[in-house]
Amino acid sequence: MNNYTGKKAVVTGGTHGMGLAVAKALLAGGAEVIVSGRNPKNAEEAKRELGERAHVVVSDVSSMKDVQAFGDYVEKHFGKIDFLHVNAGISMLEPFLEVTEETYDRTFAVNTKGAFFTVQHLTPLIHEGGSIVFTSSVADEGGYPGMSVYSVYSASKAALRSLTSGFAAELLDKGIRVNVVSPGFIDTPSMGVAGFTDADRATFQELGDKVTPMKRHGSSEEVAKAVLFLAFDATFTTGAKLTVDGGLGQSLSSL
Repeated sequence: MNNYTGKKAVVTGGTHGMGLAVAKALLAGGAEVIVSGRNPKNAEEAKRELGERAHVVVSDVSSMKDVQAFGDYVEKHFGKIDFLHVNAGISMLEPFLEVTEETYDRTFAVNTKGAFFTVQHLTPLIHEGGSIVFTSSVADEGGYPGMSVYSVYSASKAALRSLTSGFAAELLDKGIRVNVVSPGFIDTPSMGVAGFTDADRATFQELGDKVTPMKRHGSSEEVAKAVLFLAFDATFTTGAKLTVDGGLGQSLSSL
């Protein structure tokens, strides 16, 4: 087990799925953790799962008021931090001819704008030698036949990948490394998509198992291992993208 004793970490989008797995691994290693999430119900469930050592805050990254208040909370309770995991994200899979201005704006408000301003507010709290890891997606590059439902989501994640490169260069002189994980199909309660029914999730799971070269979904814990590798072990790595997708990105890029 990795030893994170004495480390202070923040995970946005940490109340369920991959972010929750990262928070659990950090706590298991002895770290102090603050997690945020938009859904109050998920936040309550996360409090029960993570226990008294974790701080759980209801905060919407698309709200600049919430982002500011969250930064103030982190500074008040932790002062300085060692690691920031920007994991909050949203996916609404619509064919591009059916995308509305509302869903377009919501997707970029959470996945791109929210991520940018979260980093802007929390970077002054990160110790020299600390790190930031974004969660992107295997869909953050390329375009694939029959997958136009990913168009806006993919664009928002491509922008996030670009932000990673920019922040990595910007924060070099502060000794802060910035990297990104790009998961493929991961087995989470929501399957990473807002508004799915149980039938939708079953269909999506079948599709993911079929198109992924390893013929299965990844687990949240497998993503967490990649995140924490970049966060603490990859000390000579910045501006890098680590895919956690069972080979999916490689198979799609060959089309």
